Amino acid sequence: MLRALDQTLLPDHEVELELRDGAAVVEAIRRLAIRGAPLIGVAGAYGLALEVAAEPTAEHARLAAERLRSARPTAVNLSYAVDRVLQAALSAAPGELAGASLAEAQRVHQDELAASEAIARHGADFLGRDVGRVMTHCNTGALAAPGRGTALAVVAEMHDRGWLQEVLATESRPLLQGARLTVWELSRMEIPHELIVDSAAAGLLAGGAAQAMIVGCDRVAANGDVANKVGTYMLALAAGAAGIPFVVAGPTSTVDLDCPSGSSIVIEERDPDEVRAIAGRPITLAGTRTRNPAFDITPAQLVTALVTEKGVVSPVDGTAIRTLLSGVL
Repeated sequence: MLRALDQTLLPDHEVELELRDGAAVVEAIRRLAIRGAPLIGVAGAYGLALEVAAEPTAEHARLAAERLRSARPTAVNLSYAVDRVLQAALSAAPGELAGASLAEAQRVHQDELAASEAIARHGADFLGRDVGRVMTHCNTGALAAPGRGTALAVVAEMHDRGWLQEVLATESRPLLQGARLTVWELSRMEIPHELIVDSAAAGLLAGGAAQAMIVGCDRVAANGDVANKVGTYMLALAAGAAGIPFVVAGPTSTVDLDCPSGSSIVIEERDPDEVRAIAGRPITLAGTRTRNPAFDITPAQLVTALVTEKGVVSPVDGTAIRTLLSGVL
């Protein structure tokens, strides 16, 4: 059984889900009870391990892996982690599929925990002690990735070093992951912060409210283009106009070398009611036509640095990313 905090109920209620099979994991990921690219990868890995334990055959493992991969199309971590567990199962001796699957899922989990801590150190080193105020978007803490998270892990490390004065967190419409989740995490870590509406971000950056912008990522294409929570692209433009660093933080499991550029990334379109309502309460006329892309693409040339567990690449381009993944850095 996999236990996970139901993020749809935060910050009002802390309810732990008990997920007993892959179908339950898929449903939790689809309705965003489990979210954040690295975390859904780990959940998917354990979901496949649960399925293989219930029916330890290669055919069932392949079918279960296919269902899990389809839970959310944009974040590459899900397919990466599921495929690792699937390969472990298919490579195991007869009678050992279940044990091999669970062991590989645990390794995926441990790899992401280690990545979070390395990202925190590399990101803090890159930004330095002169960056006292940062802005962040969506949620990139422990609710999005094992350990302290990705971008928020960098923020936490800067706070631990005594460098950080304040975090500006965007509300992150339509599902308010910033207002609901990032503020909850920052409060628990006792990091000074202010919440802003999304439309205030550009003006505040132009006015010098932050010395850096740092976000997470759901997929990084081979050329360095970044898919992340919708609204990231406009924040990158605003950071560039303000002359401050725009930093993307994420594990190398988020890099997809099979995806040549951002134009090849499938952008998930979600339920129109997420736009038409807030917390289930309508805010516009029923039946109003909406567009609800969950992510957008930020071109690599707008990214000052990509922070991973293997190091930092800056400027960001295909050559730098391949060098990073080769372990040269």
